[in-house]
Parts: sequence; structure tokens; C-alpha cells
Amino acid sequence: MSISIRKICLFVSFCASMFLAFVPGCGGGFPVPDLPDKVVGHCTYKNMFSGKQECKDYVGEWSEKDATNDCENNGSTIVLGQKCGIADDKRFGDCIFIVDKAKDKYARVELPGTDSSSCESMKRGCEFFGGGSFVPTAVCGSVSNKPTETLPVFQQPEYICKAPKAGEPAGKGPDGKVCTWSAISGVTEEGRRFEDYGDCNMVRTQRPYYPAATASTAKDDDPRLKDPDYVKELNWVKSQILASSCSCCHSESSPKGPSNWFLESGPNWINSMGPRGLAMGAGWINTVGFGAYPPSENNGFIRSTPEHPDRSAFPTTDDQRMRKFFEAELAHRGKTKADFKDEKYGAGPLDTQRFYEPKDCSSAQGVAKDGTVRWLGGEARYVYVMKAGSSSPGVPPNLDTPEGTLWRIDVHWRDGEPIASGSVKYGETPAGTQRKVPKEGDAEPLESGKKYYLYVMKDVANPITRCLFQAP
Repeated sequence: MSISIRKICLFVSFCASMFLAFVPGCGGGFPVPDLPDKVVGHCTYKNMFSGKQECKDYVGEWSEKDATNDCENNGSTIVLGQKCGIADDKRFGDCIFIVDKAKDKYARVELPGTDSSSCESMKRGCEFFGGGSFVPTAVCGSVSNKPTETLPVFQQPEYICKAPKAGEPAGKGPDGKVCTWSAISGVTEEGRRFEDYGDCNMVRTQRPYYPAATASTAKDDDPRLKDPDYVKELNWVKSQILASSCSCCHSESSPKGPSNWFLESGPNWINSMGPRGLAMGAGWINTVGFGAYPPSENNGFIRSTPEHPDRSAFPTTDDQRMRKFFEAELAHRGKTKADFKDEKYGAGPLDTQRFYEPKDCSSAQGVAKDGTVRWLGGEARYVYVMKAGSSSPGVPPNLDTPEGTLWRIDVHWRDGEPIASGSVKYGETPAGTQRKVPKEGDAEPLESGKKYYLYVMKDVANPITRCLFQAP
């Protein structure tokens, strides 16, 4: 069994570097059950996002084969018959996952570390983003035990056209309006502010948002501010970001405070951004997984796409100029491209999901002879049937409908109710749903004996079933 990350993190900054290699079938912060004493083995691996070691116990009725395969998927080798055993005073706590309660299968990830200031972010990473339940050691004895908040429903992007603000020139849209995609990858017209023309509340549902500390360099004095050429480029980059939805979370005006770096930070706002964010801005880390609009639909702004993976993570009207600024900033901090050679991709769980390799479905999953679609993991908002070999869906606007999609239905985020397994048939469009593929006509008939890819999501980037079934 392979279990992959399901939650999305903050655009560019990421959430306290805390990600777990799991996608359990239930929400986080649940009451921790009494775990079986049986431990099949443990897996020590390097967390691909935080760069730190973690140790996972395979608790309960795992087969040695399933546990071994899971560990191999984490790039490591299992040690059978032994548990992790990191000392209580050497770890923050454990993140518990219910893998299959009916089969008495659980996973326990021991999180090494002794800096108690990181405890809240460990809990949040485990529960809010990982979907597990955090059990602190004495290191984190004061960590809050209140239930972790749940993610809001992902609000699909909407194209909003508004009259320009008083004193601003006419927009480029119909009747002089300013038109903007309210999306995490959306940008308003150059020289304007996204917060004036987009909907930041909508955007913040598309990436989990919460306040986070800035880089340690945030308040450093910066003599470069006396260089007018430097200040000119700094202000240009800031104006480009203000036009983008990045400003929804990276600003003092964000509802709960800024998330990591922010544009009002002083004396020099760029010093509030850490090296990894800078490397994404320079295009040194691939950020294709965040999604992008074509410039013709995004007020002339471009960013990293599958066709142009080396572009900056930040939407811009001049990618070369943008990347040059961030490359210079990295050089100023003594960083080179080689420092990020092990960080091929920057979109975290979004990349993990894009590259997911599905296994065969169980007997409880797939499309029956009468067309009934069944899955595991609870109610869903997104259901896909794709050709075998298709890529896994990513995020809108350009990665959410892979080539090879035969049928896709969505439950509308505003007023639709999630649908249950067995309540829908292939090719149909039940009440309360929208059919995205095919746009017209009937869905392509499934060929008996041929394999297809069933992909079902509780919400965007929250898959609950991903497997290959054979059409009856």
C-alpha cells in the first residue's frame, strides 16, 4: 500500500516545513484509538519537504509486503520486527494515522526534535495538513489539545470584472472594467492591486492559510536600500506581487496576519523571505504544480508551466527580469543553484499527487456493469474516470483535467452537497453536480476487459480513491 500526501501548503513559503507522507481516509485531529501492540516494522526516511528524518511504525495488521512496499515508496528500507523507539525527550511527539480501521491497520510517525517553539507547527502539520492526530511528548507538553480546524471547501476560480477605483485609468476589460481571475494563480492588471479587483477570501480557500513567522533575516539592516538601482528593482518586484493573489496571504492586511514573508515587512520586505522561496522566485526549483493561466487570460502575466518549467514561481510580465532579481538576492545571501539540487519540485503535495502511480482497485472500487461508480474514503466532490496511463489531476486552471479524462463531474462548491459512493453512474450528471468532461455528448463507453483510472476527491487536492479498475 502506498500512502501519499494530501494537503496543500502555502504558496511558495510552505507551512513550517512540516509535511507527512500520508493521505489517510479521515480528517485530522480525531480521538486517538488504542493502538495494537503489534508493530510489523519501522521505516526511517528523509521527509522530502522538510529535509528532516522521520520514523514510521507500521502498527497492527500490516502484511510484511505492504509495509515493505510503503517504506520503499518513501525511498528507504524497512526494518522488520522493530519499532522506531526515538526517546521521548528527543521527539516532539507522534502523528497517528488510521490507515484501515476495519483491518486494524495504523501508522505512527515519530517526529524527532526538541525545540518546543515548533510544537504548534508540528501539531498543525500533522492534523491540519496531514490528516493525522498529534500525540505530544513532554517536549510539547503545553501544546494545545483543542481540535484542529478543518479546511474550508475549495472555491473554484471565478472571473470578476469591476469598475476601476476612483482615480485609476479605465481597465482593459469590457466597458473599461478591470477583469481578474479570483484564483491563487490569478493576477489583476499591471500597476493595480489584486485585493482591489479579486476576491482574497476565495483565494485563501485554495491554499490553506494561516499566519507564520518570517525568515530570521526579516529585520536586518540593508545598506542596499541606499542604491537607487536596487530600490527600483525591489519596488518593481513588489508591484508585480501586489498585482497577484500572493498578496492575499503575504500582507499585513491578511485576516490573521501575514503568512511567512510579507510585503510591508521592514526595513526591506525581501529579507522576510527564506532561501527556498527565493529559489522558487529564481526558477531554480520547479513550481509547475501550483498551476497557471495563459498570459492572454491573466492580464499578460506569466509563470512556471509544464511548457516553461524554469520560469519564476511569481506571476510576472517580465520573467527574465523577475528571475534576475531573485538570483541576485540568492547570491547576496551566499546561495548558489547547487544548494537546491536536491529540491527538484517546489509544489510539495501537489507534485506528489501529480506524479502518483495508481495501483489496482480493490473489489469495492471501480465501475460496475450497470455503470455504478464505487469508491472508498467517504463522500466526494470530484469524480473522474480516465484512460489508464493518464496523469493524476492537479489544481486548476491548467492541471485539473489531464489528457485522457473520459468523464468528470464536480459538486459545486457554493451550494452542492458531496455525493456518496454508489450514488452515481458513469456518464451521468446527478442533480447538484456539473459535468466538466465531456463538455457535450455522451461519455465514451468503457470497453469490457480494459483498464481505466478511477480518481475521486473529497475536495481539490484531497484524493480518497486513486486506482485502476477493469471494466466488466
